[in-house]
Amino acid sequence: ARLYIVWYRIVSGLSLNISKVCHLSISGVGIVSHVHVKMADEAVCVGPAPTSKSYLNMDAIMDAIRQTGAQAVHPGYGFLSENKEFARRLAAEGVTFIGPDTHAIQAMGDKIESKLIAKAARVNTIPGFDGVVKWRRADECRCVCLLGYPVMIKASAGGGGKGMRIAWSDDETREGFRFSSQEAASSFGDDRLLIEKYIDNPRHIEIQVLADKHGNALWLNERECSIQRRNQKVVEEAPSTFLDPATRRAMGEQAVSLAKAVQYSSAGTVEFLVDSKKNFYFLEMNTRLQVEHPITECITGLDLVQQMIRIAKGYKLQHKQEDIPINGWAIESRVYAEDPYKSFGLPSIGRLSQYEEPVRLSGVRVDSGIQEGSDISIYYDPMISKLVAYGASRADALKKMEAALDNYVIRGVTHNIPLLREIIVHPRFVAGDISTNFLPEVYPDGFKGHPLSAGDRRELLAAAAALHIAAQLRSQRFLGEQRSRRHWELCLELEKSVHMLAVSHSRGTYTVEVDGEKVEVSGEWNLASALLPLSINGSHKVLQCLTRSPAGDISLQYLGTTFKVRVLSVLAASLSKHMPEKLPEDTSSILRSPMPGTVVGVAVKPGDTVAVGQEICVIEAMKMQNSMTAAKTAKVKSVHCKTGETVGEGDLLVELE
Repeated sequence: ARLYIVWYRIVSGLSLNISKVCHLSISGVGIVSHVHVKMADEAVCVGPAPTSKSYLNMDAIMDAIRQTGAQAVHPGYGFLSENKEFARRLAAEGVTFIGPDTHAIQAMGDKIESKLIAKAARVNTIPGFDGVVKWRRADECRCVCLLGYPVMIKASAGGGGKGMRIAWSDDETREGFRFSSQEAASSFGDDRLLIEKYIDNPRHIEIQVLADKHGNALWLNERECSIQRRNQKVVEEAPSTFLDPATRRAMGEQAVSLAKAVQYSSAGTVEFLVDSKKNFYFLEMNTRLQVEHPITECITGLDLVQQMIRIAKGYKLQHKQEDIPINGWAIESRVYAEDPYKSFGLPSIGRLSQYEEPVRLSGVRVDSGIQEGSDISIYYDPMISKLVAYGASRADALKKMEAALDNYVIRGVTHNIPLLREIIVHPRFVAGDISTNFLPEVYPDGFKGHPLSAGDRRELLAAAAALHIAAQLRSQRFLGEQRSRRHWELCLELEKSVHMLAVSHSRGTYTVEVDGEKVEVSGEWNLASALLPLSINGSHKVLQCLTRSPAGDISLQYLGTTFKVRVLSVLAASLSKHMPEKLPEDTSSILRSPMPGTVVGVAVKPGDTVAVGQEICVIEAMKMQNSMTAAKTAKVKSVHCKTGETVGEGDLLVELE
């Protein structure tokens, strides 16, 4: 049999899971869009990078299916995975769609219809307006008057956080309708919207279901997905720290009831919002495999992709509800090519110049669709991989995740590992005190990286000083110099503070005196390695030296965050005071693009007067639209972009007088 799989870069873990079907005597064929696929037995290019010309191009994909003689299609996570027309076309060709039938896709894919079905199946639902809300002020006001602020504006055909906006006022409602409808049209080809009461400070907990074509259905426990930014998940775990057995069972039974109501047959996910009193409300059902499915596989021992293939073939479920366990704890971090210092993650593009996954660590799984040399472009979701840690307990899984993030090497693009690491060690997260508002509550002024304690600062300074001396000693050995120097005095600059350090070296250990405290640093000092495993005062730490210049400038990744340290001799430090400093740019008079993307709208022209906060242009990246606003009231001096243009991060968009 030939199993045809819709493979694209972001399919990540699916590509790994599909490789397991080899023992089923099934060969895999992947489709690509100028992206290398190394795990498929065969690959077919279906078009260039824009999704409309490749992964959303049904004609090209159907041609590839005919060309390869594929008998079944696994649609992956996105694009056509929940497209009923694609499923219909496959059925017409006699090709098996590894997923639910078109009725279930249509019923659950439309948020308005799915809510009505859920109500009929006695599933708890969020109060809202039952129907499509047109983008007209009268409809907006009527719905809001009935519900009261805040409200959630959602794309009817949406998913993945796209086409969603929270509104707390009439102005935000109007803006939310505009952006949500545009994102929905761009992402799903359907700009219909609905409006619901927004449940403030909830948890996002979902139930994995599995159903066959014979009327059998199971719930495979829950996944906690409350750590989000822009309504998109960042960190997930299974099980949830919040649910008790009774609530878990009630949610699972309602999820199964909904699946049976639409005669569902495959793996699917029913998502709920859960309030502080454990009241839960139906959010949506995803009629596909979820990105975060590996953590369910870890705690249940079931291979969900294999189960999907068996169900599609017509087999009955192999398990009963009482057979489904919760063994251990699993946590998934979504590693993105994003700048976490900008709105918790604006997309970054570039080529992966160096890439090493921490797969050698025990209890760590990395599902990725890229490799060293891969390009991260503006056309697709910026996910690099799904990093999964599994342990006997939550504490065990968290320690393994911490080590995995420290040992993950990603160079060439900005990534969100600093944010991921801070999340998993934050006291609130460790205690399980989380909600979908976790990030804005913990970082109200935006993410700033790891805040250095006095002890952290001493460790970082000592490591930088030891690294600097180790590099000097290596250079001396290379040049054949035989110097017996064992003591050094250095001046280090870190975060605008200056520290005088005394360093001594004996038998591979550096003793560094920092602010009156002694710190001992030892390691192999392999300066060619991307990782720098060190023993600091007897504690094992893994740092990464990102850059090191002859002038003494060192960039170290320490506890997930990149810190810039300048290491100078006492003489060089005294002379550096006389060097001129570059003045920072006046950002109030210019607007630069905070990310790479496409200009989808320009609202001003030279000579216009703009007010503080007024929209100047809109940039779309990875199908998410971002409004660029004025930082002050001023006249527009010049406009350097136009609709349809592609811009890079830092490109000048508009100048103000």
